[in-house]
Amino acid sequence: MKIMVFLLLFLIQTGMATAQDSTVVNKARLKTVLYGTSSAYGVALVGLNELWYKKEPRTGFHFFNDNNEWLQIDKIGHSYTAYTQSLLGIKLMKWSGLSDRKSALYGGLSGLVFQTPIEFLDAYSTAWGFSWGDIGANVFGAGLATSQLYFWGEERITLKYSYRASGLASQRPSVLGENLTQRLLKDYNAQTYWLSVNPSAFMSKEAKFPVWLNVAMGYGANNLIYAKPKDNLKILNLVSSREYYLAPDINFRRIKTNKQGLKMLFWLLDLYHLPLPALKFSNQKLKLLFQ
Repeated sequence: MKIMVFLLLFLIQTGMATAQDSTVVNKARLKTVLYGTSSAYGVALVGLNELWYKKEPRTGFHFFNDNNEWLQIDKIGHSYTAYTQSLLGIKLMKWSGLSDRKSALYGGLSGLVFQTPIEFLDAYSTAWGFSWGDIGANVFGAGLATSQLYFWGEERITLKYSYRASGLASQRPSVLGENLTQRLLKDYNAQTYWLSVNPSAFMSKEAKFPVWLNVAMGYGANNLIYAKPKDNLKILNLVSSREYYLAPDINFRRIKTNKQGLKMLFWLLDLYHLPLPALKFSNQKLKLLFQ
């Protein structure tokens, strides 16, 4: 808890130092952002503890190497969460009046600041531990958001999430989730993560490629009741498999509108990959489906 408080105070003090260095910053907005997000994050941590950690016995601080578990879906989930939090932090810093590059640096930092305390929750739980693999995934996600907005001034490559009920969570609800809210976070069989690229952003202005059309590469997994594939095979005679997807994707943020409500809606929609025709490759088989 001391480490969590320190990280939150560090974020606040960093933002306040920035406000002192800039004459264009709206200090009232910046204070609202810093204190508001810190309070909301504190509430979110309490909720996460209730949802994920409360039923697990506690122990002393320890490390745990889980890089070979869940076919790495959990690691991509960490990247996506840090990426999304960094994007939100950057957006809020821009709203506060910071320059694009300062917003990218300070807002991008929020993804790491908000994700790191989770590792300390893991570190004191008997079921998990402090994972350097998770930290690396967090760095990648936050870095993807920060680097693009710092060097390009825009997002050309985005991370997206989609969910499709697997029907497997009921076999081990204590781990994969007892209800929809839990399964959105816990059921790795139902989650697909997408790396969505906007081709028009890499083309000249004369190119006629639709600016709202992306190409997305997805990754998911199946038959993961236990964390390790060998356990699924040994205990349940299930062959765990990786799933790869290729699909078109809609880039809502590049759809032009002057209405602020629509801009916010498009920003939120762009965090999710809507079901579209996709090619799926898994178990040496190619299949066309909606995903």
